[in-house]
Amino acid sequence: QVQLVESGGGLAQAGGSLRLSCAASGRTFSSYAMGWFRQALGKEREFVAAISWNGYSTYYADFVKGRFTISRDNAKNTVYLQMNSLKPDDTAVYYCAISRGSPSAVTTRRPGDFGSWGQGTQVTVSS
Repeated sequence: QVQLVESGGGLAQAGGSLRLSCAASGRTFSSYAMGWFRQALGKEREFVAAISWNGYSTYYADFVKGRFTISRDNAKNTVYLQMNSLKPDDTAVYYCAISRGSPSAVTTRRPGDFGSWGQGTQVTVSS
């Protein structure tokens, strides 16, 4: 069982940057593709980005392309989300999760196809 802990959230101004981290416990972290999701107040959880087990393949929601970058360091059991050019609409609780599908390719963006969710980290972007 892998447990995930997100960190790095906080308050940022529009146009600013934040870097989220997701630390995993367990020796099998590198066997999984990973994803980042977010959930704004009153809205459904939505896909943000995902990365294959080796970091070679990355996937992004259209609304973050060119602004966010997902990466991972398997030696540190950590996946990152670098967020640049932040907008007020990026305000949400951000969660990381493990893909239940293939570790080499993320073919689904549905929250139900991910598991072992962390507790989330709040990101607030002011205008």
